[in-house]
Amino acid sequence: MTWGCAQALAAPQAAAPPQASPQLPTQLPAQLPTQLPTIAPRPIPGTPAAQGQQQPGQAAGSAGAEAGQPLPPPSSAAQKLYSSAKADLLQVRSLLKSGRTQSSVGSGFLVGTSNLVVTNYHVVSQFALDPDNYTGEWVDTGGQRGNVELLAVDVLHDLAVVRVNRNGTGVFKVPEQLARLSQGQYLYSLGNPLDLGFAISEGSYNGVITRSFYDQLMFTGPINSGMSGGPSVTVDGDIAGVNVSKRLDGELVSFLVPARFAQDLLKKIPQDKAPPRNFTSVVVEQLLQHQKAMVDQLLATPMTMKAMGPYMVPVRESEQMRCWGRSNVKANKPYTVDITNCSMESAIFVSGTLQTGAIGIRHQFMRSTGLDAVRFAQLSSASFQNEGFGGHKDPHLTAPQCTEMFVKNKNLPLRAVLCVRAYRKFAGLYDFALLTASTDEGLMNLQSRMDARGVSYDNGMRATQAFLEALSRGAVK
Repeated sequence: MTWGCAQALAAPQAAAPPQASPQLPTQLPAQLPTQLPTIAPRPIPGTPAAQGQQQPGQAAGSAGAEAGQPLPPPSSAAQKLYSSAKADLLQVRSLLKSGRTQSSVGSGFLVGTSNLVVTNYHVVSQFALDPDNYTGEWVDTGGQRGNVELLAVDVLHDLAVVRVNRNGTGVFKVPEQLARLSQGQYLYSLGNPLDLGFAISEGSYNGVITRSFYDQLMFTGPINSGMSGGPSVTVDGDIAGVNVSKRLDGELVSFLVPARFAQDLLKKIPQDKAPPRNFTSVVVEQLLQHQKAMVDQLLATPMTMKAMGPYMVPVRESEQMRCWGRSNVKANKPYTVDITNCSMESAIFVSGTLQTGAIGIRHQFMRSTGLDAVRFAQLSSASFQNEGFGGHKDPHLTAPQCTEMFVKNKNLPLRAVLCVRAYRKFAGLYDFALLTASTDEGLMNLQSRMDARGVSYDNGMRATQAFLEALSRGAVK
């Protein structure tokens, strides 16, 4: 996935309708804390966990992209490339087993003269995670078709390799020495846009994007839904990357998975054993690898402290996480609200209804300019109670288990709620949400929240404890 505001993120190009995960019983750990990771906690007798309506999720993307603009006529170089490459271009389809009806489509390409096809993970995610209900099929430019066998997935870079019952002609090679790209170099993207037929589009390479957690290449050219998994090549036919996504809030802002990650995945295909029928355990292993790197990077250095009124709040500003601020200061309002919101600019696509592996931080500073202490307390309490932690009907996550307390951290007394939810299908992964509110002033209030999605239990505790301990009042010493 790619970077940008949550509502405007790039979307994987193979759309898949929502599918419910099996309701597997997953228990939260027996060691769910009865107190928050703080200094000198003081429980509030009989205080219930904060309740509220679930807020709309700001996923870092969504499966599928809207219909794009018609592709411009190809140049003579593009025509020559397409003519030589069309025999090794495939459409990769996810079919519902019952009736073999098409559920989602993407593209792929045969590697060398082998029977291996590189595509995107999000193209094959349905039959990777739910092989009882979905299967895969390939279709070539001549209308021939056959079954696919999933061999390997790389969820973190959105890649997959499948095996088909035909061989390539050698057009698309992934050699040890990959092509070196230069800024502005012309690239040609191939695939099956919008399930209309195979096509080629032209654009240019514009560098490596580092705002996503894993490197992607910026391709200034059209990539439409259905082209995911297709190759982007140089004028000489060398593989530059694999089509993966585009920005929905811009024009011709598209992204490729660098070819080196496809090269790495091809090397990992086991030669001496059959691939798993269900790739859920493989996906879990890779997500656990991601969350460790994510939390380690978050906590590698002390978080940056920002002043909001008399309070100091922790944020993390980096290539992967950006912060934005806004205020509602108006003459006719008897209070002011300043908000700082920091979020990672990418998340990991798991299925058409689930993205995870991201951290978000939000701080809200409220100050009365015309309310008395009682009315301001009602306002700040309502804001605190409106925070959502999810419900019990989520097909992917268990109901939240929450702990609420008064705590004192450094020089700042706080009301705090910690909620944990377990993933039903992906054992060992949890969503953590920590919400705090200052209690030291009657006419001003700081409310802070950290969300860590798709983390291990230990790393969720590490991240929330570091966040809680960083909140303070006054200048940082």
